[in-house]
Amino acid sequence: MQKNDIIFVQEIAKKSWHQTYEGIIPNEIQDRFIEVAYSSDRLLSRLENSLFLVAVLEESIVGFANFSNVVDGEAELYSIYLLPETQGKGIGTALLQGGIKMLPDLTSLLVCVEKENTIGMNFYQAKGFKKLEEFDELFDGHLLKTVKLGLNII
Repeated sequence: MQKNDIIFVQEIAKKSWHQTYEGIIPNEIQDRFIEVAYSSDRLLSRLENSLFLVAVLEESIVGFANFSNVVDGEAELYSIYLLPETQGKGIGTALLQGGIKMLPDLTSLLVCVEKENTIGMNFYQAKGFKKLEEFDELFDGHLLKTVKLGLNII
């Protein structure tokens, strides 16, 4: 990602969050989260301090993925989102694989997924991620069922 990509990442985040979490997380909670987590300042910080990739299709940014740095062989996939109309075309897989290749000394990758996010759960399980634990968490006062998944990198 480059600084001038931020506005596109913000738009993708909003569209994909609303589609992904419809009926799972109330819209007003989603909007508050997106406003903070995808603010220009927060995205600049993420760009400078972590691996942040964008996917380009026909000269337009259609998705993004954000990975933590590797610590003791382990990293976390913070987010991977695509415009809804571009899902199912291998773009998410390309972002995931690209990130894995760019993270030095990576031996395992973790991701947390909302349990009712069936598209996300199916995507990660199809890529070989295994369930490590399940827990409840409060998200801006809304109870979520979260599943932590892990992928061993060979």
